[in-house]
Amino acid sequence: MSKDKPLISFILTYYNQPVDMLCECIDSILRLSLSPSEREIIVVDDGSEISPMNEFMKYGDDIVYVRQKNGGLSVARNKGIEMAQGEYLQFVDVDDHLIQVPYEHCMDMIRSNDTIDMVMFDFANNDVTDTNYNDTDVMTGSEYMLKHNIHATAWGYLFKRGTLGNLRFTPGIWHEDEEFTPQLLIRAEHVCATDAKAYYYYKHKGTITTHKDEESMTKRFKDIRGVLDRLQYLCDRVPQNDRLALQRRVAQLTMDYIYQVIIQQHSQKALDACIDDLCSKGLFPLPDRDYSQKYKWFRKMTNTRLGRTVLLNTLPLLKKER
Repeated sequence: MSKDKPLISFILTYYNQPVDMLCECIDSILRLSLSPSEREIIVVDDGSEISPMNEFMKYGDDIVYVRQKNGGLSVARNKGIEMAQGEYLQFVDVDDHLIQVPYEHCMDMIRSNDTIDMVMFDFANNDVTDTNYNDTDVMTGSEYMLKHNIHATAWGYLFKRGTLGNLRFTPGIWHEDEEFTPQLLIRAEHVCATDAKAYYYYKHKGTITTHKDEESMTKRFKDIRGVLDRLQYLCDRVPQNDRLALQRRVAQLTMDYIYQVIIQQHSQKALDACIDDLCSKGLFPLPDRDYSQKYKWFRKMTNTRLGRTVLLNTLPLLKKER
């Protein structure tokens, strides 16, 4: 590890959240076994109505604060990447926080093996205390993505800044993580995953997946279709091993896209239009692959009009019961 730069830059994006949540997030980072020279905490304020700066003056030089015109999460994260000096980067949403003991395990992994490009970890909805962790062997990101379903959330891993190259988040879209993470993985030569629940995720109302007004729904479906198209385009322009890994991810995202159309729109007309559109872009039928039991079942059901009608009439009811 270089002694001239921090080990980890933590990139926090802030927009109108409660300041006490921001402070709790910062405190969770300060509790880690990192000296001031080993850590960098960057708070990117994406044009909040009221700057939180006065509320955390107590942190002094522990915080790098920048305020910019509102541009959305992607623009804020890209600004954080531009500013970061650390060897590794960690995104943290300010209404969440890091769980100290399991996150220390993730840091120990990069401390003991500085060739690791990326450590993927689990999350929890409470501050867990379990210290019995299972870690995978080190493999390439493409190997990992080809063998595992992934959580694409950008806060779900610690990664080496040099792995990024020119990769950045696409501005102005929702589901930006779904496009960013697979591309980061195929760039990573040494990836290790752990089941350590190192991140506290606060699930609250108002996330993009809970916006059900027509305008929000239209944007959500438009943006994920754009992600599918761009990842599909990339599939034909990468080496064979990377292509197979990306194809798996594209197939799973396509499956989830169809599922969301069924759940959110619950319309035969909308489902037919969705299938026709995916067919025209070579995204449907879903590839005949043994990715998972859920995938195989869903592929079989969506392959026929009768199966799709059954899904249309059952999936919304099953979700409502849960």
